[in-house]
Amino acid sequence: MRDRAGEPARLLVVDDNKVNRLLLTRSLELQGHRVSSAADGRVALEMLRREPVDLVLLDMEMPEMDGFQVLEVLVDDVQLRDMPVIVTSSLEGVANVVRCIELGAEDYLTKPVNPVLLKARIDACLEKKRLRDAQKELVRRFATPEVAQDLQKSGFSLGGKRVRASVLFCDIRGFTTLAESQAPEETIELLNTWYTLMFDAIGGHGGVVTQMMGDGLMAVFGAPVALPDHEARAVQAAQEMIELVGLFGREREAAGKPQIAVGIGIASGEMVAGYVGTQERASYTCIGDTVNLASRLEAHTKVAQRGILIDGATRERLGEGFRTEALGPVQFKGKTTAVEVYAVDPGQRSA
Repeated sequence: MRDRAGEPARLLVVDDNKVNRLLLTRSLELQGHRVSSAADGRVALEMLRREPVDLVLLDMEMPEMDGFQVLEVLVDDVQLRDMPVIVTSSLEGVANVVRCIELGAEDYLTKPVNPVLLKARIDACLEKKRLRDAQKELVRRFATPEVAQDLQKSGFSLGGKRVRASVLFCDIRGFTTLAESQAPEETIELLNTWYTLMFDAIGGHGGVVTQMMGDGLMAVFGAPVALPDHEARAVQAAQEMIELVGLFGREREAAGKPQIAVGIGIASGEMVAGYVGTQERASYTCIGDTVNLASRLEAHTKVAQRGILIDGATRERLGEGFRTEALGPVQFKGKTTAVEVYAVDPGQRSA
């Protein structure tokens, strides 16, 4: 069986019996597969970690590390837990079969294995793997790598948990007027280029974009993967975003197009991070007063005429490596007390 690209499937035969290993390998190669082999479980795991494999045919009784131990390692390994495994063993008894299935094996075939049955099982497992790989690719395409990793590790469930993190909001200034002055196709191209630059800056400092809102975006630093220095990372990302927008603006100006500018607001503190929506459609995001404050700060950049604004909680954890200007307390809508606001020098990048 070949994959969608027409390449032969890559199989790994794990058996300490050399005769069994050679005969099974030859049979599988005649079916058009590319086959590697290992004489024990430990070598097999080493091969799985360094070589791409589509399916494992695993014997149970082996020295060094037996088949049960291999399955135990696979089920605990985030990168390998979805590896399809067909057990081929001379061990009989329902208890052995149940144990293998509970440890994640796709099937259990007793030796001597019927070649027709084995081919059918292999084809079925490869098809299931193809579908799983396609599903993972969709997750990677429509979710950030960090969210995809969180889904793979913890699974999906609606709800969230309290975290301490920094939230960043960014918006293109005067976008409505800009969009009115050009063709829709040109606006889409502008947004795609802008998102490419912003994603690179945010991801390069450990941030995760959780929302794209037309000409704006929201990103979080410190969830789902905790970051001890999330405040500094968020500000460094903002500074790089300003720099990239400036370079992009000069290219647009040289092409006779209007430059663009952005406003960025950052707030740090406690929030709830997790999946919101329904079982059919959900997204990873953060909610709480800190998130609302970051949005207010981004909007206030228009009033303050500054590119990057942060709250006092963010400024307190930045240290002396950043130049900031205290703008005094600001009474934001929805806040009972005024918030100390600071402008960050976008041209001075912390080492």
